[in-house]
Amino acid sequence: MEREFIMIKPDGVQRNLVGEVISRIEKVGFKIIAMKFHKVTMEQAEKHYAIHKGKPFYQGLLEYITSGPVVSMIVEGKEAVKIIRKIVGATNPVDAEPGSIRGDYTLEIGRNIVHAADSPENAILEYQIYFKDDEIQTYERIDENWIYE
Repeated sequence: MEREFIMIKPDGVQRNLVGEVISRIEKVGFKIIAMKFHKVTMEQAEKHYAIHKGKPFYQGLLEYITSGPVVSMIVEGKEAVKIIRKIVGATNPVDAEPGSIRGDYTLEIGRNIVHAADSPENAILEYQIYFKDDEIQTYERIDENWIYE
């Protein structure tokens, strides 16, 4: 099974959309194997967004992601990254399809509610910033036979 890292950003928490985001992920059939409500430290933010260092929006991104609590989680399932990215929608809400989280709830790229890793490799790199190995659970859900062939 593939793992995906998802973060409900400060605007998603402030707008009371945590339950909506989690519900959409669970309803599809993904299994949450780690989750925490926390505030991102500047050190974590710098590691997470290192790829954007030097870009004009970098400092604002760091300030924003550390501005309030977030919900970070790891979900597991077949093709988790590809499917979660569709559920989340395009980074820019203008391009996000109706029915996606960003398509339904966002208007601006800088306030797009949720982050999802863009590859299985990046998902691992990202969730290792926020989770220790002993915080990740392994278990079998009773409905997995009804989700997967």
